Amino acid sequence: MRGSQEVSHMFRENILLALESLRLNKMRAILTMLGIIIGIASVITIMTVGNGLTKGVSDAMQSLGGNNISVYIEEKGMEEEEADEGTGEEPVFGTVEQTYGMTDEDYFTAEMIRDLCDHYPDEIQAISVEEGLGSVECVYNDKAEAANLTGVTAGYFYANNLTMVRGSYFTEQDLDRGANVVMISDKFAESLFGDVDRAMGSTFECMVYDQHLEMTVTGIYQYQKDTMMSSLIMGEGDTAQMYMPLKAARLIYGEDSGNKYYWFDIVTKQGVDSESFAQTAQQYLTDTYYRDNPYIQPSAFSMSSVVDEMSGVMGKVTLAISAIAAIALVVGGIGVMNIMLVSITERTREIGTRKALGATNGSIRTQFITEAIIICLLGGVIGIVIGSALGMIATAVMGALSGPTPFSILLSLGVAMAVGIFFGYYPANKAAKMNPIDALRYE
Repeated sequence: MRGSQEVSHMFRENILLALESLRLNKMRAILTMLGIIIGIASVITIMTVGNGLTKGVSDAMQSLGGNNISVYIEEKGMEEEEADEGTGEEPVFGTVEQTYGMTDEDYFTAEMIRDLCDHYPDEIQAISVEEGLGSVECVYNDKAEAANLTGVTAGYFYANNLTMVRGSYFTEQDLDRGANVVMISDKFAESLFGDVDRAMGSTFECMVYDQHLEMTVTGIYQYQKDTMMSSLIMGEGDTAQMYMPLKAARLIYGEDSGNKYYWFDIVTKQGVDSESFAQTAQQYLTDTYYRDNPYIQPSAFSMSSVVDEMSGVMGKVTLAISAIAAIALVVGGIGVMNIMLVSITERTREIGTRKALGATNGSIRTQFITEAIIICLLGGVIGIVIGSALGMIATAVMGALSGPTPFSILLSLGVAMAVGIFFGYYPANKAAKMNPIDALRYE
């Protein structure tokens, strides 16, 4: 009990001596901490931004449908070739068709998709197909606005989280006959028509591929502003998004068969492992329809697997950059060691006096190591505050506000303490080994 009290008293005395030394040499202490502050602030900022990027990527991909599975056609052997080349990229839609001149038998058909749904009724909630017509000009009462026009099926609205504020989704009749009806956002409605109520049911002129078409608004959904991260991933930015029945879109650009699909999305029901079911759906389509096709095969990937892969990559990049930034801590540690050597030289007579009064080598060593640790910990705390502020500002600008994790804070404090011990040991050991007689004679 007494021993522990003595240790506690000695520890408290060492901290007080360290703080008094810093108080007497404020400017030198601040300059000494600077390297530690910069190093810790850099690591915290990078880790916070990395967490924000990961969160932003995850949220942006989830907004596309966390339970979605994309099914597309690719060249047989493409996965192996890409693995050999090490590209790691998804195939570009259209390349297979351009290379082999795909026949009708190569495409997905409505019958195939219906068969897939019938075979897995407990896993599949809806099927989404979309085809973009690009940017179009919309005119109402001599006012013009640009929008991206996309043809969609009913399943699209299950795959994407659209909240209706007026009207409804497309009816089966609209979808079957390919009616020129559209869904627009409330923001676009206010911009083109003046207000949402006036837009509902209104007809306006739309310039699509040099065709002047009359479009009728049957539904208005709630606009959701894209964050910087989602804009980078989806490439849409703040351009208005307008939707029409898929069959109508195909009729506009002259493809009226309506029964050939190069790519479609599966919306899985809650509780279904989308990553596992993606492989199941791919295998079923391959075995049932494409086993004997010499060139073409179906492929599938889940949005959750993409999120996991991107999060893993972002985590590795963040750690790598943080390790580079941590080099500043080494520089800071060297600065601490140099200042401690100077301090010991200045306090040689003090060290000699303490040893003459009975201080052991261990107590002298502990005193100066404690001082080095205090310097590094104070620098670490200041660095954490600065790094957290910079990281939160940066992630707020990206639209994915994030703060430092408890792990990163504890890691930074631990590293700061380790730097203090490592770079403070040599000066402390040098002080502990001083001859008290020589130290007292030092001028």
